Amino acid sequence: MFEQYLKQEINKDLCCFITCGSVDDGKSTLIGRLLYDSNSLLKDQLKSLDSDSKKYGTQGGDIDFALLVDGLSSEVQQGITIDVAYRFFSSSKRNFIIADTPGHEQYTRNMVTGASSAQIAIILVDCRKGITKQTKRHSYIASLLGIKHFIVAVNKMDLVSYDKTIFDNICNDYKDMLDFLDSEISINFIPISALYGDNIINKSENLSWYSGFSLMWILDNVKLSQNADSTFILPIQMINRPNQDYRAFCGNVASGSIKVGDEVCVLPSKKFSRIKQIISNEESAKTNMAVSLLLEDDIDISRGNVICSLENNLMVGNKFRAFVVWMSEISLKKQKYLLKLAHNVVEAKIVNIEFKKDVNNFDEVEVTSLELNDIASCIIEIDECITLDVYKQNKELGSFILIDKYDNQTIAAGMISFIFNTQESIKRQYTDSERELNAFIRKNYPEWECKEI
Repeated sequence: MFEQYLKQEINKDLCCFITCGSVDDGKSTLIGRLLYDSNSLLKDQLKSLDSDSKKYGTQGGDIDFALLVDGLSSEVQQGITIDVAYRFFSSSKRNFIIADTPGHEQYTRNMVTGASSAQIAIILVDCRKGITKQTKRHSYIASLLGIKHFIVAVNKMDLVSYDKTIFDNICNDYKDMLDFLDSEISINFIPISALYGDNIINKSENLSWYSGFSLMWILDNVKLSQNADSTFILPIQMINRPNQDYRAFCGNVASGSIKVGDEVCVLPSKKFSRIKQIISNEESAKTNMAVSLLLEDDIDISRGNVICSLENNLMVGNKFRAFVVWMSEISLKKQKYLLKLAHNVVEAKIVNIEFKKDVNNFDEVEVTSLELNDIASCIIEIDECITLDVYKQNKELGSFILIDKYDNQTIAAGMISFIFNTQESIKRQYTDSERELNAFIRKNYPEWECKEI
């Protein structure tokens, strides 16, 4: 019985989602309520919650669910979220990792961190305030980061007597933004009261006019998006060389799968080989697995290089267009920064700011510098050619951060949208005769080098 239960738990889908929106919209309270109502809390956690609610709570001695998530002393004292807080819980269908992100403008960088790995964004809206500037900013950032499923949760409906008209007006205001977000996004609108649990786990009688599903039902049944790029891609994190007869290339598989004997290409050198051995718990290397690969040929491969299947759309270049979210209170300077992309660290410079997005009306504004929380389309040049991809195709090779090389502060995050001046095609196209000759030589004359014909 236990083995069956364990197998069932292991085979559940893993879903990562964030709560975002403006300050005091009820993000932490919603997560606390989800954990509480889904019976995901231990007895000592419940006892601690009851004690903390009486000491620090904002609900007059009643349970303050936000205290389940706000762990920093500054968060408890001020009643706000500052850092990203991650929590785990499980339903009958899925395992969930929740990222509670701050609503304050000065902590937008933390929201970007939480959203970078999320599949669903729950955007909280205080029904008394409606759509705010921060609601628009977080929605736009979530769209840029490739999140395909939005749940717009209109919260605190209990404070407006569960008025349907107020809910409908907020939904219409949010729909006015849709032309500026990714057209592939699916959106669910739901009225809730996080404090009292209305429409969280089950449908609420207080909102009988709402014909949709509960929040938990939506989280359980949203069809999760798959990686757009199905070709095998392994960015190299480390070279494992314990002795002269063993050299393995280690990293996390970004996409696709590979098995022993498959032909692969190494980028940016464009050398070719075959998989000799896969060090893992399975016979093949698959997406998100941490693996070590041994190749049949001795090829110079360094940290930051990429091992990929022959049929791929990756590019090698040193100039690209990207959307940049500026995270520093120090404005953009005319200097070179360090750019970290996958496991590459190279020097880079923003050579042109094409425009900045005004999150109030989504207009494109001409600027000469970038300030905290600015979102802009920029042209970036790096000092050497590395393996790149556009963000929509592959998050691992299409996203980066910029680091001030003098104080080591992360000052921006970016998503590549277009790549310039790429090198010649990196696909290795084999004819049937070439494949037969390669197979014959490898079988009968393994000492011969036959990486290319």
